[in-house]
Amino acid sequence: MTADYDTLAKTIAALTEGETDEVALMATVACEVHHSDDRFDWTGFYRVTEPEVLKIGPYQGGHGCLMIPFERGVCGAAARTGQVQLIPDVEAFPGHIACASSTRSELVLPVRNARGDVIAVFDIDSDQPDAFTKDDATALGFILTDVFAN
Repeated sequence: MTADYDTLAKTIAALTEGETDEVALMATVACEVHHSDDRFDWTGFYRVTEPEVLKIGPYQGGHGCLMIPFERGVCGAAARTGQVQLIPDVEAFPGHIACASSTRSELVLPVRNARGDVIAVFDIDSDQPDAFTKDDATALGFILTDVFAN
């Protein structure tokens, strides 16, 4: 099963309408996205909790890393640069943090609030190599913007 992003976006919009609590929004997005596609083994948020530090937020899947500094790993790179990280082979990424040994590819998107501040990153891991496309990143980026930046 692969994600039907149009349906997913409508479902998430309906479920989150009127909600302003960021953790509640993150929990709903993580759950809905995680169950939308068989490629998604770990789906969740790392929140900016202090300068240059990400801490685990709502997620689906096995245990995640509790804390990630901005200077380390794929999630840190997304937070530090504010750019989507589309990584076909995590072993080839300098400084990759192996929270789960089964992870082969990763997609991490910065999450911005209405002011444009990076408040978190949305991390999706797959046990398949080269599991993600630019289309995945674009569609998920639209969903995150709709939920968190409006």
